[in-house]
Amino acid sequence: MQIQSAHASGLQGLSSAQSGLAQATTAVAAPEQPKPAQAQATQDTVTLSANATAQTDKTSALVSAVQSEQQGEASVKVIEAANETIGSLIDIEV
Repeated sequence: MQIQSAHASGLQGLSSAQSGLAQATTAVAAPEQPKPAQAQATQDTVTLSANATAQTDKTSALVSAVQSEQQGEASVKVIEAANETIGSLIDIEV
């Protein structure tokens, strides 16, 4: 079993966070499905359910965006810690 360096793990986490954030923001920015030309008062249960699902998808995409942001921040801290450790090992400030 090979163990990655902290620097490589941080970069991998940062890349994953960037990818997740791109997917989440694309889902949030996607246009909503156009509503039928029927009157709002005559909406059936299927239409109301579809609207609720679309809202839930936007909410989960926003939650995913926040999670990706936090993952990116954590990955940056891992990279900074790895740089500080390497700097102290070779007695220089990085």
